[in-house]
Amino acid sequence: MLLGELVRMAITAIMTHKLRSFLTLIGIIAGVASIIGVMTGISVIQSTIESELSVLGSTTFQVQKWPAGGPISDEEFRKIMKRRPTTVENANAIRENVKTVDLVGSELWSFGHVIKYRDITTPPNITVCGGTPEYPPNNTHYIGHGINISEEDVKIGRSVAVIGHALAAQLFPWTDPLQRTIKVDGRKFTVVGVFAEKKSALGGGYDNYLLMPITTFQRDYGMRDASGRDRSVNITVRAKSPQVLADALAETRAVMRKMRGLKPDQEDDFTIFTNDSQIKAFNNTTASIKTGAFVIGIIALIVAGIGIMNIMLVSVTERTREIGIRKSLGAKKKNILLHFLLEAIILCNIGGIFGVSIGFGLGNLVSIFTGFAVHIPLNWAVIGLLFCTAVGLIFGLWPAYKAALMNPVQALRYE
Repeated sequence: MLLGELVRMAITAIMTHKLRSFLTLIGIIAGVASIIGVMTGISVIQSTIESELSVLGSTTFQVQKWPAGGPISDEEFRKIMKRRPTTVENANAIRENVKTVDLVGSELWSFGHVIKYRDITTPPNITVCGGTPEYPPNNTHYIGHGINISEEDVKIGRSVAVIGHALAAQLFPWTDPLQRTIKVDGRKFTVVGVFAEKKSALGGGYDNYLLMPITTFQRDYGMRDASGRDRSVNITVRAKSPQVLADALAETRAVMRKMRGLKPDQEDDFTIFTNDSQIKAFNNTTASIKTGAFVIGIIALIVAGIGIMNIMLVSVTERTREIGIRKSLGAKKKNILLHFLLEAIILCNIGGIFGVSIGFGLGNLVSIFTGFAVHIPLNWAVIGLLFCTAVGLIFGLWPAYKAALMNPVQALRYE
């Protein structure tokens, strides 16, 4: 008997008992939907956060006192607090001694500032960055209008600023902001440029901040923050090419250790991280959620599989005379076995298709409530359907085997 004919007969048997098939499918649908829903939701968040974390260029890395994102324990926090700040001098040493890099920038950050232009005043939520001309290329946030701060601005400590797109729209709704004078916490600055728009799905302040020369920042805000702690410089470093990125990382680490007088047996008192290391840290935090969802979904599928096995056993019993007739007409054991096995597998995959569709819908509810981009993890759809096939194969094997072993004479006598 041809495989196509067996598939047709299996589908016909399923459609003949629509209600029973539907009730059997509920468990499969729930199991697959729970896996796909959670994985889709995490994928939506993950794809957005990975995009958000990819602030640094593909060949750019950062050197700083604090680790890259992610929660840290109280013990680790206290340990990192004891580290010495990273400094502009450290950045200069990297620039002078690491031959595999071409851009080395320095940044100091402060939050909660007020910007004013004439009678328009922002809430106290503006981020101020004191930086060097390397800031735009190293952070992939380029100038959309006007010019960047220059090396001369940094040397002299000019009161000039490049403002974010949203900040420009807020302060200058009807006016070209270039060469306008704004007040940053009461201090006068001339706007020389506006960053290109760079929205953040996480509500970050990519467009709601201001860049000034790092020397101006040091003059106006000092090297201690509001809590009295020493400010630590974020050093951004761009390797000359992806091929030398590993060498640049190693050389930078060596220069930093030498500059900071660390002995061979002492651990680093600074952190070096890339986009990949930030993304890896985030993925580690979601790994347990994925594992939990996967385990719950598998349990649901196993329970559903037991239900399918019971239904298939009932189906075999109900169709005993049919099996006897088919055997008496020449059907072989393998034909009967394959028929009932295909019926279980097809039934599971019908439930799997519904479960995958529902799971995608449920997972992307995250997009509706957060504004994140819709994401369809097709790899998990394939995994879900493969598991459905496995469930149908495993739990349909015994009923199919039982049907295949029936004695045709006894089967024909069955009432």
